[in-house]
Amino acid sequence: MVFDPGEVSKANRFHALMRLVRIEHTLFSLPYAYVGALLSGFQVTLAEIILMSLALLGLRTAALAYNNIADIDIDSLNPRTWNRPLIKGTVKISDAWWLVVVGSVLYFVSAVLLNFWTALLSPIPWILALSYPQGKRKHSFPHLHLGLTLAMAVTGGTIASGGDEANLLVLLENVPWAFFFGVLFWVAGFDTIYALMDYEFDVKHGVGSIPARFGIKRGLDIALTFHLIAIALFGLAGPLYGLGGVYQLGWAVGSFLILYENYLSRKGLENVPKAFNLNIPIGLVLTLSAIVDALLKLGGG
Repeated sequence: MVFDPGEVSKANRFHALMRLVRIEHTLFSLPYAYVGALLSGFQVTLAEIILMSLALLGLRTAALAYNNIADIDIDSLNPRTWNRPLIKGTVKISDAWWLVVVGSVLYFVSAVLLNFWTALLSPIPWILALSYPQGKRKHSFPHLHLGLTLAMAVTGGTIASGGDEANLLVLLENVPWAFFFGVLFWVAGFDTIYALMDYEFDVKHGVGSIPARFGIKRGLDIALTFHLIAIALFGLAGPLYGLGGVYQLGWAVGSFLILYENYLSRKGLENVPKAFNLNIPIGLVLTLSAIVDALLKLGGG
């Protein structure tokens, strides 16, 4: 399989930089923070929305740039990733390090400007995001690490919106935890499916992943288990947070697509790229339907 969402397809430096940080994945992550803010019960201001968006943009930029730097040794050996910017030389390592620095500064400055609690807790998501590349070198469950990293956007949204109004204990009580853990297990599931493409390479080179440790069949079973847990948690979020028909419809569509992703993967490993690409519409359907319902609730609709 040669599918790689990080490959460079144009001889253009700007395009190569955007591939390095996979800018569409940042846009894909933003709604999780908005869900965390809107479902928390705290009042959300435009300034908070802008700052949390900038914080997430900075963190994702730093994390993805660093991930490419840290994985040069692995990516240079794996034929599937030979077209990535740092491997092809379309982006210099020094440029990637500048993205790490600039992204980190944007993240921390935005966190400081938001409120006391986002400033104090900001190192936790940063360390979690930038330590992901080491996970696959230490254990067989980096997919859960990635899931936790993306789920932190939900927590961040809550703390960003309520940090000026409440103490830390109240903030944590108001995090929509069903959505948080739903994101964690959904991401862990689809990252496990994604790892199927590198099964032989990971086994040969000792790269940690669930398929490499347990085999393809059991890897698919574990991915499905993660996804069934995610579907249940996303379903529980509706009644827990007072969401109505829009979210219920979004949950039904999202759940169907999650199950279809697993069906495609089981039908044949050549379908993994198509199955993996379903996760952008899945994420948008689940988050946008929750956001719309939350806004309708706030407006009395």
